[in-house]
Amino acid sequence: MPHRKHDSRLAVGLMAGTSLDGIDAALVRLAGPAEQPRVRLRAFVTLPYPPKVKQWIMRVAAGVQTKVEGVSQLNFLLGELFARAALHVCRVAHVSPQRVSVIGSHGQTIYHQGSAELIQGHVEPVDPNTLQIAEPAVIAERTGAPVVADFRTADVAAGGQGAPLVPMVDYLLLRDRRKGTVALNIGGIANVTVIPAKAKPLDIVGFDTGPGNMVSDALVQHFTGDREYYDAGGRVAALGKVNEPLLADALCHPFFLRPPPKSAGREQFGQDFVARYFFSRRRTRFEDLLRTAAELTARTIAGALARFVFPGEKIDRLIVSGGGAHNRLLVKRLVELLPHLTVELSDRYGLPVDAKEAIAFAVLADRTLHGLPGNLPSVTGARRAVVLGKIVKP
Repeated sequence: MPHRKHDSRLAVGLMAGTSLDGIDAALVRLAGPAEQPRVRLRAFVTLPYPPKVKQWIMRVAAGVQTKVEGVSQLNFLLGELFARAALHVCRVAHVSPQRVSVIGSHGQTIYHQGSAELIQGHVEPVDPNTLQIAEPAVIAERTGAPVVADFRTADVAAGGQGAPLVPMVDYLLLRDRRKGTVALNIGGIANVTVIPAKAKPLDIVGFDTGPGNMVSDALVQHFTGDREYYDAGGRVAALGKVNEPLLADALCHPFFLRPPPKSAGREQFGQDFVARYFFSRRRTRFEDLLRTAAELTARTIAGALARFVFPGEKIDRLIVSGGGAHNRLLVKRLVELLPHLTVELSDRYGLPVDAKEAIAFAVLADRTLHGLPGNLPSVTGARRAVVLGKIVKP
């Protein structure tokens, strides 16, 4: 049975994003009513994926022909790794996993089609669908705690895109009566939550703006032969120059002009995108490609806000989280492109930039246990607000 709404309770959030860096685990203490909890981070860890597992996920997510048995095996293997991450964050905090009221596991996305589109090999548009794996029954069995997983499918079933889901938590934790806020998360994909001053849930807008770190990470891995996985701090990109013809070409991708609600993943900005727009520029220096990838991320974030947000909303501040928040070049460009906004990191609001999404899935899991909806129809396009996820008990 879930705790009473006003109990203090512990929850774990598990998140693995499109960057494939590994599994983020956040242990949080929730207090107050589930409708408006107070959240305090107790511990946070990241368990990097072993290189062979990361390559396996990348092959599956990239659409490389895979036998069904391979996907099933990967699902159970990731369940073990997610359970290990949950147990590790509990050990760091000196908390028995049996004291945890719920574990919210986002799982690892291996396919996401957020809108009906014509996909190669299909005559008719493919309806929205999504698949995250990391077997929750394994997590529940290893930890002894209830697990909420498979968050996105209920929203898709209700006519939504299944993403983004973090805007509900952004609304709960970052709204302000006086200031209009945009919460920006830069993971593999970049996404925004728009929270007007004095906002009600129906006022919230959220959507993916395009690639976050995904293109830069792919370039680093390619040119270093997988010895490096990302451009730490944007240091290499800072040495390069923007290839303007390449950037102009990439900015013509139809996703950037499509109005919200919209979501994206490797299907839009993975290997095929990088090969078409970046690897085809064979005489362009590595650092120039990285600089152009960073500029693409910054321009598409600023462009999305200018096109879809600023015409109707007064926004005062941009609160940045995710791995891209460590990229000083990228943050500098956002400051330059959005001079009328105060640009801050989410750390200032008790949400460390690396932990924010994992914290969000702990909060969403708590809402599920209490029978509360976790999606915002104004964000995902769903017909109604729905309780997210499936509950697995140990």
